[in-house]
Amino acid sequence: MSALLAPPKATTTRQWAALAVLMLPVLLISVDNTVLSFALPAITTALGATGGQLLWIVDAYPLMLAGLLVPMGSLGDRIGRRRLLLIGATGFALVSLLAAWSPTPELLIAARALLGVFGATLMPSTLSLLRNLFTDRAQRRLAIAIWAAGFAAGGALGPIVGGFLLTHFWWGSVFLLNTPLLLVLIPLALWLVPESRDPHPGPIDVPSIVLSLVTMLPLVHAIIEIGERGVTGRTSAGVAIGLVAGWVFVRRQRRLPFPMLDVTLFRRASFSGAVSANLLSIMGFNGLLVVVSQFLQLVLGLSPMDAGLVLLPGLVASVVAGLLAVKLIRWVRPSVLIGGSFLLAALGYLLASRVGTDPTVTTIAVAFVVMALGVGLAETLTNDEIVASVPPEKAGSASAVSETAYELGATLGVAVLGSVLNATYRAGVVVPASVTADQAHAAAETLAGAVRVAGELDPSVADGLLESARAAFDLGMQRASLVGIVVAVGAAVVSFVTLRKATGK
Repeated sequence: MSALLAPPKATTTRQWAALAVLMLPVLLISVDNTVLSFALPAITTALGATGGQLLWIVDAYPLMLAGLLVPMGSLGDRIGRRRLLLIGATGFALVSLLAAWSPTPELLIAARALLGVFGATLMPSTLSLLRNLFTDRAQRRLAIAIWAAGFAAGGALGPIVGGFLLTHFWWGSVFLLNTPLLLVLIPLALWLVPESRDPHPGPIDVPSIVLSLVTMLPLVHAIIEIGERGVTGRTSAGVAIGLVAGWVFVRRQRRLPFPMLDVTLFRRASFSGAVSANLLSIMGFNGLLVVVSQFLQLVLGLSPMDAGLVLLPGLVASVVAGLLAVKLIRWVRPSVLIGGSFLLAALGYLLASRVGTDPTVTTIAVAFVVMALGVGLAETLTNDEIVASVPPEKAGSASAVSETAYELGATLGVAVLGSVLNATYRAGVVVPASVTADQAHAAAETLAGAVRVAGELDPSVADGLLESARAAFDLGMQRASLVGIVVAVGAAVVSFVTLRKATGK
């Protein structure tokens, strides 16, 4: 393992120190995502959030990211990527305070949306700055492996730190991790990270920014709403608006002398294939993480910290897999390695789908390790292929495409797998006739609601409600895992077909 971490001789200590600084926002954002998954039961109890509100609390952040990453990546190319990073860090730190003390689900959703706005300035900046720090392909691949490992490392740290906070403090304490560390980031970035920008960026095109937002926001909103309520006139209108706006956006980019996004990149099979695989990998991973974290706490009765410890080996495995990818790519073609990694992830989802027949901590831990190994390999290699496809001056735009795929995948994962879970739960739970209307609504919405209602009932009635609710949730988790298998196999096919000509060199 030490050989994997040793930087090439041509690099300098300052470059690796700068990479360490760029890891701070990556770690914090991934910690936020993991911590939030484990905080959902506490948020449900404290704020009385419904199942739909829980999905929005999770999805408001990646929704705004999906709409703003491309404009922010292009803005970083123009005004300077380090400057944009510093703006985002300041805003993210301040809004985290608002999220921590949100008194209602609605305000927490709004705070999460604002975090998404500032998060959109952070992620493209880190990857594009990295692209310009390391110009050698081999050095950059190692740097990207470490960068991608930061997501998994943050995910591994999140359950432990978050579990401690949730055990000893209120749910809002999980958001207070951000502020002090981001304030440390600002002076370190000014000292160690060199500024970079496109020397000939052209003017900022406001209509392109508007079209990007009008494309992504209605589409992602419609996906979430379809998963929650099915196809309606509003969701159909959202899809139509997004598709039409996307078509206009692409036409405009083709005609502009200085486009916000070079859409011709998508003509390259390796680029478009890497972006698609990146999206699909995180879709299954993030969706299953939300489902499994609730299963461990609400079905198996573990504390948030203990639930985090169950998933820790899998998150560490993702870090190790990302670093191993740097070595394996020397001997295995990218299409084979990435495609094979998704088949490995599919095996993990298959194991998770069988949890209901033997719902033990060990079964879940093993399933998550296998799945995380596959995703860790894929994330490093797809990100490397994306940023290697463009010249350094366009790194911000390419990084934004990569991050958009990541966040859109996260949104789809929570929306699709979460909706499968919720729909199965609602269809399967049997609510006693003796409860009040409010209690019946809460018990039928979420498993956390059923647990809360059971505490208010006679033990004989409560036991029947809990048994029914946990069985329904268990079945929902199995079906969500089956969806994960389909996603992983689809990603494997995309990788085998589109990355055949990629050499990895």
